[in-house]
Amino acid sequence: MAVQLNHTIVHSHDQDTEARFVAEVLGLPEPSRFGHFTVVSVANEVSLDFMTSSEVTTQHYAFLIGEDEFDAVAARLRERGAATFADPGHRAPGHNTNDGGRGMYFDSPSGHNLEVLTRPYGSGSGEAERRKPTT
Repeated sequence: MAVQLNHTIVHSHDQDTEARFVAEVLGLPEPSRFGHFTVVSVANEVSLDFMTSSEVTTQHYAFLIGEDEFDAVAARLRERGAATFADPGHRAPGHNTNDGGRGMYFDSPSGHNLEVLTRPYGSGSGEAERRKPTT
């Protein structure tokens, strides 16, 4: 059997709020419960298992999505008044056009640095360098 990521535990200040935010913004099914976790499942059979924790070390989670989904995610973030950024350091507002696709970063309620991108890094016309941010 090939090695596959099955799930990862995401520490959060409030697991239900965090899981609901991720599911709603990404357009995923309603979170479910498994034991003491609030679970968000993504298309490739991986789950994010949210757990409430008093100490949260922020992490980075990147999601590969289609162009139509990108527009929908951007719209849902705008509706929430959430800031989006072209870079992981949150210095340039908006989104980027890396590798001929689009990408943007935004914060979850617990401060995790979430990213959506429409093309994997290094997949565009032999050019893996970052392009100018777009607003």
